[in-house]
Amino acid sequence: MNYITVGKENSCNIDLYYEDHGAGKPVVLIHGWPLSSASWEKQVPALLRAGHRVIVYDRRGFGNSSRPAVGYDYDTLADDLHRLMTTLDLREATLVGFSMGGGEVARYLGRHGTERVKKAVFMAAVTPFLLKGADNPAGVEASVFEAIKQAILADRPAFLTSFLLNFYNLHAFGGKKVSDEAVRLSWNIAAGASPKGTLDCVQAWLTDFRDDLIRVDLPTLVIHGDDDRILPFAATGSRTHEAVKGSRMMVVAGAPHGLNWTHAEEVNRELLAFLEEEPAI
Repeated sequence: MNYITVGKENSCNIDLYYEDHGAGKPVVLIHGWPLSSASWEKQVPALLRAGHRVIVYDRRGFGNSSRPAVGYDYDTLADDLHRLMTTLDLREATLVGFSMGGGEVARYLGRHGTERVKKAVFMAAVTPFLLKGADNPAGVEASVFEAIKQAILADRPAFLTSFLLNFYNLHAFGGKKVSDEAVRLSWNIAAGASPKGTLDCVQAWLTDFRDDLIRVDLPTLVIHGDDDRILPFAATGSRTHEAVKGSRMMVVAGAPHGLNWTHAEEVNRELLAFLEEEPAI
């Protein structure tokens, strides 16, 4: 297994697991909560066939990475990504962030700039700002996030089962676009994550990315399902598109949050077309 050390907690290294496949311009895939890089199973082969170098990694606390009790804020998570980018010396990379991973993309660009990045993709992303307030009336009430935290604390495995019902819209796609076995795989991955990290990431969702997004000045694609029951399109994808000047919006009709699995063909087609485009001079 391949690891990059991004820090230390007491006597333990904090190591990120990553995979680095293929050749060509690099594409870095950043997974969502509470899964791992394994959730890109339907994208990696398509990207490799198209001639891209594909890098996936597990966020701290998830997948095969270390499970520290600290560091689940977006500044630290963006710094983890930066350590990966610099250690592998990635240049002209495309950052693709799914769900919580979209926050890493936004904060990375806001914190570390575009020197190593050519394009960005926000897929069913958490951006721009979830928490409802006087200056953010389209956001979600704080009580919703508190309820999620309490459910995780009370019975994390049971919470994950209910979460995945809405992640894949199983009432519509169960046994059709997503099998029982695929859902079980997602549950197994999520259940294997750090309980502390799983909980702390909920607080990180309330990060305000609006200042990060308005500074994004590179080709950007926003992909979102219009039946996303985890991060509703009107509160996230639509507003991310508005915030990033010149971004392209792809709305996948009827798609749930986990559209990179249920609607992989449509998602991959748009993603590959975006990667192949050369910016206008």
